[in-house]
Amino acid sequence: MNQAFLPQATAAARDYDAQLDAVCQRLARRDYCLLPSEQTRNLLLADSATALDDWEAFHDSWNQLRLDNFMADGGRYRQRLHATLSAPAGARAARAEPHQPHYQSRFYNPLNGGVARHYEPIRNEILLGPTMQAVLRLGCAVFGQLSPYTPWHIEAHQYRIEAKNRQCGKPTPEGIHRDGVHFLLMMLVGRRNLVNGATELYTLEHEPLSEFTLTEPLDLALVNDERVLHGVTPVAQLDPSRDGTRDVLLLSFRRRAG
Repeated sequence: MNQAFLPQATAAARDYDAQLDAVCQRLARRDYCLLPSEQTRNLLLADSATALDDWEAFHDSWNQLRLDNFMADGGRYRQRLHATLSAPAGARAARAEPHQPHYQSRFYNPLNGGVARHYEPIRNEILLGPTMQAVLRLGCAVFGQLSPYTPWHIEAHQYRIEAKNRQCGKPTPEGIHRDGVHFLLMMLVGRRNLVNGATELYTLEHEPLSEFTLTEPLDLALVNDERVLHGVTPVAQLDPSRDGTRDVLLLSFRRRAG
């Protein structure tokens, strides 16, 4: 091994750990943490110089999503793909699990809960590609530091919310809610021709905590789902002659049974 490279590698690792620690402290103290796109990019690239090498393909994969046919309100404004993963306690990487349905009880999702929702899987080249894996590693690193002895059941959702024909799209049609997991990572992938779409956070007593709008690709929010309610305001077309879209990656982390 070339010893000349060791100090630089060690310094890079220390820089990454310092950035990660600052994020974990903010999340632990406030139960949520907003990372602007530049900070997210720096974190991902500090962990791996190739973290965003497939960004264009990752971004474009949102054009391959499928209509969500489980909308109890009859809405046709949401498209999605889904994958299930897992990570052992303390791990900074997740592994893909056999494809399975998404399920929430009606307690957490009174609109669409109570049924097993079978969605098409996220394509393997995207799920196993550098960008998705880098974001998964970031989630494992942050949430694993806050809960180091917890093995994780992880679900990944590619969402597209559409606003077209002067009809609003609803990112959270169930209203202000919890997902019934431990932690959430929400990252904007793209936003086009939209107004509104503000993320609103509340305490469990429905007192306002924060409101912000994810506007730039890689804008990212981390949320303690056990302690914070969340919702996103409906989106509408900025230019009524063109469709609007909001593309988001959602990762949920829940304690793995067994």
